[in-house]
Amino acid sequence: MKLTTINFIGNRNIALIFSSILSVASLVSLGVNGLQMGIDFTGGTLIEVGYQQPADITVLRSTLDGAGFADATVQNFGTAKDVLIRLKLQEGVSSVDLSSKVLEAINKTTAEPASLRRVEFVGPQIGDDLAQDGFLALLYSTIGILIYVAWRFEWKFSLGAVIATFHDVIVTLGVFSLLGMEFDLTVLAAVLALIGYSLNDTIVVYDRIRESFLTMRNKSTEEMMNISVNVTLSRTIMTSLTVILVLASLFFLGGEVIHGFAVVLLFGVFFGTYSSIFIASPVALMFGVCPADLVPVVKEGEHFDNLP
Repeated sequence: MKLTTINFIGNRNIALIFSSILSVASLVSLGVNGLQMGIDFTGGTLIEVGYQQPADITVLRSTLDGAGFADATVQNFGTAKDVLIRLKLQEGVSSVDLSSKVLEAINKTTAEPASLRRVEFVGPQIGDDLAQDGFLALLYSTIGILIYVAWRFEWKFSLGAVIATFHDVIVTLGVFSLLGMEFDLTVLAAVLALIGYSLNDTIVVYDRIRESFLTMRNKSTEEMMNISVNVTLSRTIMTSLTVILVLASLFFLGGEVIHGFAVVLLFGVFFGTYSSIFIASPVALMFGVCPADLVPVVKEGEHFDNLP
């Protein structure tokens, strides 16, 4: 296979400016629009109903809207005959009464009555605990990345990996905020998976850079990094395309329940691949990483020091 000779590191300033614009735009969207938090975090009631025939989601949404449940989220669950209805927390109304009202409302406009499968209630305190635990999971995973990369490589590489990972998470959440999609525990799990995927791509590039530092003594640091990124490019692209095919299948065939998970990872894989090429290594270079950080310098005549 012919090795590519794309000057990734030489064009790092353009990439970093582009990434900065994306990150700022994402932070602005998160600050203005925020995230559409699901009932897993805000509290509410989840109602699952079943039909003998495929349900018309559009009719159910309009029916619930007319019955005073304008904030209801309606989606298929598993099959076209199973429907999941999510309602935000309502003060003074029990989940039993709420499910009865919802069932009564949707059965008025359908020839076939729906059967109630299950009702789950998530209180506001549980939602707050889940949100706090989710934030701590993100924090601990980031700290773990920092420690692991610093131990395996060097602290300048570690900062590059963390900044690249933060970039992927912030931009992906910014896209999610812009689209106004619901952020629930499934999406949070996707964000954590994204962190692992992004780190894996970065580690592959860093491994190759370390090998170049040990074997290429007649080239500059920038040249060695550029060669390393090009050597791993085919592997990075093939891995990403394979994952994208799986995620596209989940998005189109997995049902609405898993849409948020698939969307986060689809954008995350794209930005994770981009950041492992254009951000992780250039940032490490900006912090001054060089072969001397990984290759110990042997002083002339040092082997005589231990002679009697």
